Amino acid sequence: MPISSDQSTQETSSPRLLGMRKLLTSQTRVTILDELLPLSIEIAKRNLIGIYNFTNPDVVSPNEILEMYREYNEEQAKVIVAPRSNNDLDAAKLKTEFPKMLSIQESLIKFVFEPNKKTEVKV
Repeated sequence: MPISSDQSTQETSSPRLLGMRKLLTSQTRVTILDELLPLSIEIAKRNLIGIYNFTNPDVVSPNEILEMYREYNEEQAKVIVAPRSNNDLDAAKLKTEFPKMLSIQESLIKFVFEPNKKTEVKV
């Protein structure tokens, strides 16, 4: 699931989660575009080859993202549990190349919630 600080983009933002009738409780890998897209340029500059799972380290559930969203925006969201199968992507190779890459929770705060702290999100 890609997420961006650009809250006007429904497909890559937390408002997408707020608009869902059912959310998943399973842990998933998330890509914070604001952090990882600049790494793609660095990968090209370093001439790195091979397969990189382009995702932040660690996992997070959509419910956790909404809890974090509430902390930063003090809004309530209705959450209904829905089961789902999930693939686990290993970001170890990317983390080895970029050891300063943030965990998914830290990246959400730094690149999504903090920049939009003063921005009202319309659902």
